[in-house]
This record gives sequence, structure tokens and C-alpha cells, in this order.
Amino acid sequence: MIFDDIDRKLLDYLQVDSKQTNKELSNKLNLSVTAVYERIKKLEREGYINGYVALVSKERVDKAFVAFCHIKLIQHSQEYVVKFEKEVANINEVLECYHISGDYDYLLKVLVKDMQAFREFMVKKLTTINHIGSTHSMFVINEVKHTTAINI
Repeated sequence: MIFDDIDRKLLDYLQVDSKQTNKELSNKLNLSVTAVYERIKKLEREGYINGYVALVSKERVDKAFVAFCHIKLIQHSQEYVVKFEKEVANINEVLECYHISGDYDYLLKVLVKDMQAFREFMVKKLTTINHIGSTHSMFVINEVKHTTAINI
């Protein structure tokens, strides 16, 4: 597949608002509606577009307390890594989990209602995973920048 400047612009427009009609996009790109439709289908088929989502307001759903947790495993054996990743993937409060380099093994982004809910998350969910050696948590004071758009 040839990925060109029009595809880049199309992805930029879709990242800003994926509910734009093909007609609106065709006007912005100087293409026919059919051409826009075909390009979007091609981008989906080739894996450039993984899906479409609604971005929900954390505040409106009463989940505005954001914490980042550094996790260190007891051991770095394949068994512990696989088990930890499987278990943490099933915890609803964990929005993102990254296997990282440095002093800790994982970085989690956690979203809950408040400090009490975070404590409950730690006690009843995270610390029940057997292979965790230590944790270090940080809490968001103010969100300075948050975007889901990738600069292409």
C-alpha cells in the first residue's frame, strides 16, 4: 500500500473528529465522497486505523482521580511476567499498562473516583497479584496535556 499525504491528512481529520461524514471529509480533501470512503476502508484494512471510540469525560462519570503506579516484580521469570500481565489486563481501573526499562518493571495508569477508591483498588485488586515485589504511586495534580491524536 502507498501511504501518501492525503492519507496523512485524512488520518489527522479523523483523529480530530471521526464522526465527520465522508462528504465533509471530501470537501476538506478535494476528493470525491467515494474516494474518501475507499481510502478510509483501505486504512482500516491495512491496520492504520484500529477502531473508533467515544472519549468520555472522566469528571462526568465520577472517575477523575488519576494515579500512576510503578510496579516491581519479585522475579523477572517468564512465568511471573506472563501471569502479572494477564492479571493486570483484567483490572478495570487500569487504563494502560506498560512493561518498561529502569528501576521498575511496569507503569500503570489507574483511574478511580477518589483516594479512598484508589486505596481499595490497591488493597483488594493490585496487591492480590502474588508476584509484585513493590509499588510506587504518584497522583495527578493537574492534567496539563492529554491527547489521543498521533502526529503523523
